[in-house]
Amino acid sequence: MESTISTGKAAKLLGVSVKTLQRWEREGRLIPVARTDSNRRLYTETQVREFIGLRQANHAPTKLVAYCRVSSAAQKPDLANQRKVLEEFVVAKGLAGVEFIEEVGGGLNFRRKRFLALMDEIGRREVRMLILAHRDRLTRFGFEWFEHYAQTHGCEVLVLNQERLSPEQEMVQDLMTIVHCFSSRLYGLRNYRKKLNEALKQDVNDVKKAQQCN
Repeated sequence: MESTISTGKAAKLLGVSVKTLQRWEREGRLIPVARTDSNRRLYTETQVREFIGLRQANHAPTKLVAYCRVSSAAQKPDLANQRKVLEEFVVAKGLAGVEFIEEVGGGLNFRRKRFLALMDEIGRREVRMLILAHRDRLTRFGFEWFEHYAQTHGCEVLVLNQERLSPEQEMVQDLMTIVHCFSSRLYGLRNYRKKLNEALKQDVNDVKKAQQCN
C-alpha cells in the first residue's frame, strides 16, 4: 500500500491552505484516503497528483492576449504601430477573439496596472497565448523568468521579434532608471554608514563616561 502524507504536505503540493483542503472534503472534491487515531486527514501523493491533473484539465486556458507597451505618452504613435503589427499577425494566422492590451509605462516598472492584471490572469490559468511584438514590450529584463512562469501556467508566449519597435530613446530611459535606482541605494548606504558611525561613537563615549564614574 502506498504511504500516506499529512494534510500539511498535501496542501503544500497543491499550493493551497489546510482550510481549503478541509473545505474540499466537505464539498466531496478531495476525500482523504484515511485518518489517524487522532482524526487527522491523510492523503497519498498519487491521489494529490491525480487531483492536480483533474484541476488543470477543468481549467484549461482559453484566452488569447496581445500585449503592447511604450514607456511614455510621447511614444503613443509607437503604441499604435505595435498594435497594427499585432493585428496584422492575428488576421494572417486566423486567430479569433484576441484581447488587445495597451499600456504606457517603463519596462522596468513591475507595478504596471495592466501588466499585473495580465500576470494574475496567467496565474489563474486563463490565458492560452500571449502575443508580443518584441520581448522587451513585456519587460526590459528578466523576460526568461516571465516566459517560464507563463509556460508553467499553460500559456504560450509568442514573440514576433520586431526590433524596430524597441526605440533607442526608450532604452536610454530604462538605463537612466537603473542608474537612478543604484544611485539612490548608494546614497542610502552612505546615510546608513553615517548613522552607524554616529551610534558607535556615542556608544564609545557612553563607555568612557561609565569608566570615569567608576
